[in-house]
Amino acid sequence: MYTNFFLDLKKFGVPVSIQEFLTFLNCLQTNLTEFEIDKFYFLAKTSLVKHEKYFDTFDQIFSSNFNGLEKIELEKFLDKMDLPSEWLEKLAEKLLTKEEMKQIKSLGNFEKLMETLKKRLEEQKKRHQGGNKWIGTAGTSPFGAYGFNPEGVRIGQQGSRHQKAVKVWDKRVFKNLDENTEIGSRSMKIALKRLRIWARHGLDEELDLDNTITSTARSGFLNIKTRPERENAVKLLIFFDVGGSMDMYVSKVQELFSAARSAFKHVKYYYFHNCLYEGVWENNYRRWEEQIPTYDLLHKYNKDYKCIFVGDAAMSPYEIEMVGGANEHYNNETGRTWLQRARNQWPNNIWINPAQEDYWKYTQSTVILQDMFENRMIPLTLNGLDEGMKLLN
Repeated sequence: MYTNFFLDLKKFGVPVSIQEFLTFLNCLQTNLTEFEIDKFYFLAKTSLVKHEKYFDTFDQIFSSNFNGLEKIELEKFLDKMDLPSEWLEKLAEKLLTKEEMKQIKSLGNFEKLMETLKKRLEEQKKRHQGGNKWIGTAGTSPFGAYGFNPEGVRIGQQGSRHQKAVKVWDKRVFKNLDENTEIGSRSMKIALKRLRIWARHGLDEELDLDNTITSTARSGFLNIKTRPERENAVKLLIFFDVGGSMDMYVSKVQELFSAARSAFKHVKYYYFHNCLYEGVWENNYRRWEEQIPTYDLLHKYNKDYKCIFVGDAAMSPYEIEMVGGANEHYNNETGRTWLQRARNQWPNNIWINPAQEDYWKYTQSTVILQDMFENRMIPLTLNGLDEGMKLLN
């Protein structure tokens, strides 16, 4: 059984080694999971998956190998759990009055329920409908679909009707996470943290345990040694495109902003519209009254800052290439000029595009910016952020 699981992981591209698989089996032999499927799942995931981009593939393979099982010892009837679809076909739906529902008794507890299900799987030979014992539809049996039981296992039914099922046989419990899907704030933090560069600086505030032990052993007396506290040394400068076509990406960009603020200590951010010009702002409500000259930023932040532009890059090409081509004001210098100045000042730079990557080639301005940024434009996906962090390093 576990060998098939291992082979499926290899077959579908999850890079798991023999050594990792043997470690997983050794953990099982120590009863580390205590025969609980959730503990078993997390043990397998921790032992066999080295990168979060494989989580979704792992979940699908885990589901196909261990679907519907609450106890690992139930593996003895695993091969019988693929019920014929015609057994679960909805031909009718059981509708009962409240009085009729009260008369139906449950089996008593979860163990009894699962043991009875095991027996039904071993004994049942054909489709059943409207009954109170077998796996079927439109009945009062604890097992099946479109019927009623105060405590049962829902099998083959789309969605809940009475919220009574204690177990959903074909429910995929674990959350999807795919390397090319749009991602949430937590996943962004995972990807962004790869950029972290740790350095020691500042006052001696942290206990240096190794040095304290060595010094004490040599002198024969307790000799406490300290060292500068470890901090994240990455300095991040982010420019966010706001307004216009970016309105549809507000929630995604907010998640990115939240993740960046959480993952890095030194983060500075400013807003622009469509393309970088002579002025940016920190407050969108006062964007015209309180603009900050872009030249000030070029002189304020050193080259050790890593620079990220966030925008869908969708605009008129004139906004990049022409004097006076800006959408909302007259620009005395082209957007290309200002972007190139920014790239020269902060050579570690990328452009994060929240638009779907398949559509980039259909927008002329996006193609222009891709070329200008030397293909350092990455999509707002887990795989994209992973690549972006490598580029910034």
